[in-house]
Amino acid sequence: MSPPCCLRNEPGHGKTNSFRAARGTDPSHRAAVDAQALPNGGPGSWHVGCGFTLRIVEEQYPAHWEADVVLADGGTAHVRPIRPADADRLRSFYSRLSDESIYFRFFGPRPRLSDKEVARFTNVDYANRVALIATLGDEMVAVIRYDRTGPGEAEVAFLVEDAHQGRGVASVLLEHLAATARERGIERFVADVLPANMRMTGLLRQAGYTAQSQFADGVVRMTLDLTPTDTSAEVTAAREHRAEARSIARLLTPGSVAVIGASREPGGVGQSVLRNLLAAGFTGPVYPVHREMRAVHGVRAYPSVTAIDDEVDLAVVAVPAESVIDVVEECAEKGVHGLVVVSSGFGETGARGRAMQDELARIARSHGLRVVGPNCLGIANTDPAVKLNATLAPTVPGRGKVGFFSQSGALGTALLQRVAQRGMGISSFVSAGNRADVSGNDLLQYWEEDDSTDVILLYLESLGNPRKFTRLARRIARRKPIVVVKSGGTPAGHSAEELGLPDSAISSLFEQAGLIRVDDLIQLFDVGQVLAYQPLPAGPRIALVTNSDALGLLAADACLAAGLEPRPPVNLGPAAGPSEFGTALAGELSSPDVDAAVVIHMPPIPGASDDVAAELLRVSKDVAKPVVTTFHGHLGMHPALRVETGSATPGRCSIPSYAAPEEAVRALAHVVRYARWRAHPAVPPPELGDIDTTRARSLAHTTLAAATPGDAATAAAAGTATAPGERTTDPSQGEAVTASPDGSPGTATTGPSGEAVTASSGGSPGEVAVASAGESPSETAATSSGTSSGTPGGGLDAGRLGSSGAFAEPGPPVEIDPTELLSCYGLTVWPAEMVCSADEAVAAAERLGWPVVVKVADPGASRRAGTVRLGLTGPEMVRNAYTEFAVQLGEGAQLAVQRMAPQPAVPTVVGVIEDPAFGPVVSFGLGEVTARLLQDQGFRLAPLTGEDAAALVRSVRAAPLLFGEYGYPPVAVDALEDLLVRVGRLAGDLPELARLDLDQVLVGETDVMILGARATLRTPAGPRLDGGPRRLS
Repeated sequence: MSPPCCLRNEPGHGKTNSFRAARGTDPSHRAAVDAQALPNGGPGSWHVGCGFTLRIVEEQYPAHWEADVVLADGGTAHVRPIRPADADRLRSFYSRLSDESIYFRFFGPRPRLSDKEVARFTNVDYANRVALIATLGDEMVAVIRYDRTGPGEAEVAFLVEDAHQGRGVASVLLEHLAATARERGIERFVADVLPANMRMTGLLRQAGYTAQSQFADGVVRMTLDLTPTDTSAEVTAAREHRAEARSIARLLTPGSVAVIGASREPGGVGQSVLRNLLAAGFTGPVYPVHREMRAVHGVRAYPSVTAIDDEVDLAVVAVPAESVIDVVEECAEKGVHGLVVVSSGFGETGARGRAMQDELARIARSHGLRVVGPNCLGIANTDPAVKLNATLAPTVPGRGKVGFFSQSGALGTALLQRVAQRGMGISSFVSAGNRADVSGNDLLQYWEEDDSTDVILLYLESLGNPRKFTRLARRIARRKPIVVVKSGGTPAGHSAEELGLPDSAISSLFEQAGLIRVDDLIQLFDVGQVLAYQPLPAGPRIALVTNSDALGLLAADACLAAGLEPRPPVNLGPAAGPSEFGTALAGELSSPDVDAAVVIHMPPIPGASDDVAAELLRVSKDVAKPVVTTFHGHLGMHPALRVETGSATPGRCSIPSYAAPEEAVRALAHVVRYARWRAHPAVPPPELGDIDTTRARSLAHTTLAAATPGDAATAAAAGTATAPGERTTDPSQGEAVTASPDGSPGTATTGPSGEAVTASSGGSPGEVAVASAGESPSETAATSSGTSSGTPGGGLDAGRLGSSGAFAEPGPPVEIDPTELLSCYGLTVWPAEMVCSADEAVAAAERLGWPVVVKVADPGASRRAGTVRLGLTGPEMVRNAYTEFAVQLGEGAQLAVQRMAPQPAVPTVVGVIEDPAFGPVVSFGLGEVTARLLQDQGFRLAPLTGEDAAALVRSVRAAPLLFGEYGYPPVAVDALEDLLVRVGRLAGDLPELARLDLDQVLVGETDVMILGARATLRTPAGPRLDGGPRRLS
């Protein structure tokens, strides 16, 4: 416990827990202790002990800290910074707290908050004193705060209303407060906790951060290192998964449903939904809601949802768009858990409709509701315990193991009809329509743990958060295959001009995540029926059993075109019957050289073939190898090829049929590639012991700061830009100085404990510039750009916020020396010297070593022929080369000399782009002109695992040149893959890296050589889409 002279006065709630414990219960002792803790630094400062004072730095309201979040039970809440206007809201919140909650927070009884305390709680500076609240509707249900107690440290405390404890409110608030603290340069939280307060100690220990605790004077002091760890990331992902899965479960497994807008009008939307709900036999009560009618379809109707006596779990909204928001507010008042808005007239109609849609989502989320739609078809769950058909489709497929998500409302009915026509079954179905809230990401979270779902089918028109989508898919596809139709080439909200990625790149990124991307809806169901009913193949070797020689040859050609390895077709002839087909198929499947089989049964004379089908089922059902057929040209699950389960849909090991052999092979090829991906174990990116991430970040931040006009004092030696109030080092003296608000440095002194303190023009002796005190120049630079040391991509650039607190546009592109940046990741760029005369060229060659090349230094020169002279072995050759270029390009030509790289070697290109939707993407190709002209490039999301790098190298069509084919010698592919891993790590670590081009990477027999590089930085507009604490998109 700190001695009395170091007790801290806490602006947020009067006193720290340490202070309260020291005060005790004796009134005279309390008065003596209180006297020592009175503010002594004047307005805007407070005592921290031993003569030190922290200066408050006022910040504008940080609107970018606001977020909608999903809680552990699936409900939603709104998180935002506290404001002075929250005073009455805080009083109301406090009045609902139990005595125990108050005691745990304040270490004693406190019946009410005084006006002074309320003012302190609600007036914060958003820098040294920060408080976040969680709200439901108009009510505050939780508050968490930190108060900076010294350089890099703050005390944290929180309160959750008793009625909302156990819902995960505190854990999500802690995530958000930790992110804001890192943004403000705080590295650790401390908390004084009563031993009996097991909830708080458990919360802090289970957050995944490095935690330490010590017990003294009846109080447990916990210290939490806020540096993100693998464990904290895993904890966050697990909590995100459980919360989002439960939020969808509440929609798909309601105990009761209200249909708002139900009527007797034939063809009406509400009437159709109500009729389908009743026809499906929904197992709970259904409540029609209509302002005038007393009954609809023989079911009692209610004038409003609030008039319903019982609880309502799900509301289907089918009223005009102008009335939807009023209905949402009524549902919130009723306590409805979720909404399905089938009404149209929102974002699909233009700007006004989009504004209504945003307001719909805002109001619903703020009251704890998730929303499907608007402009959607509805949702369905075939579970016999639920029997939910809250859609506009009169026919929903029977029970099966396929989860189906469609973003399109217009196509929804047709899609469900196609599934039913094929004889496939589904577990559940969601049509998201305009996707104001619930998206495919939410359904992935739900289906991941749904035992009734084995296969996931997605029809997507847009991707709201592509990086999160691929992260989830990469995890889920390890257990359950995901098949995607992605229409269009760019995610919603991201124009083609903004995206630096071609559509082929999106396919590559989906492949990296284990997604099966298909071209159209027919392929979606073709692939889905193989995955739903057949086992995964162990490899690409395909047996072909047919009664038509021509069709067998077509199937073999289709296999070769799809990258499969067909065995010679077994042609049984047109008269083959059950025995011949059974014997041939059994023989092929028993071969260790066969991984899957395609059976073609097309009898020349139509007739009974059930015996053939029965034999195919008998032979294949106990073999762990997939079998597909072209059976009479039937598309779907042929009745004779089904394994009966007593339900309307086929069981596992049923054999899917296709109209043509090529379709069967194409579907099987997708499954083979997925099985190959899944067979490789998931491994994290490799550890790289020889990299210096801190130096790389410092270089990036220094370069950006130097290029930003209007910066305050700059530390020339360290290259660190310093904002007012930040501490840096005088390069001439090595003294700690602080830039005052007017830009003038203060005077550094040393306090009794050895800490640097300052007396600047705006403060008093003994004040600590808390924005940077105790930081090194590089750390200060990292903090000023929003990324704390050791936090890849985890920060926000507060300096780039607009006046409203919203994110500004990304900063302008700034060139950085790629040589120094790449050296931080163990990569060396071959030196090249710029020359302005023939004599300089010869001198440079002598220094670099013979032989050399002379080349045009224009960054785009490598894309043009005739811009380099190779293999120059002496001064005369260099002079001649220089003279030729000078004559050709004129006197102002920029030329460079570089040592000649060893031959033979294969030229490749490596690049990085920070995509606004997907984040950092690494590209690879062979030869810059060839890669770009023929679009023969591969792409992977950063950071890369070793498997990712190997797959990236082999993904391009020209890859055989690296492996000794076509007369090229084998080269050091392992060194190339190591380079890709390092580049991927760099891209993942630095969100400021807008672009990196390694246009001349030669892969030799023993090593790789980077002959040319360009790097561009850009201050990010905000965190990456899938970075930071949990929040709804």
